[in-house]
Amino acid sequence: MNISNRIIELRKSKGISRRELAEAIGYGQTIITYWESGERKPASDALIALAKYFDVSADYLLGLKDE
Repeated sequence: MNISNRIIELRKSKGISRRELAEAIGYGQTIITYWESGERKPASDALIALAKYFDVSADYLLGLKDE
């Protein structure tokens, strides 16, 4: 599973919108859309923010681990 799918899966499991995720991690809703569509990849600081918010490892987000 790639990072786009992981972000979608985690966001939906929390039952939040793209806008809510964007506000929670300090990014714009448009960038969340780009990440989820695969048009862009999160930079390292965004990856850290996502991992902290979802309480998962960066390796999980990157698809290097399944847990």
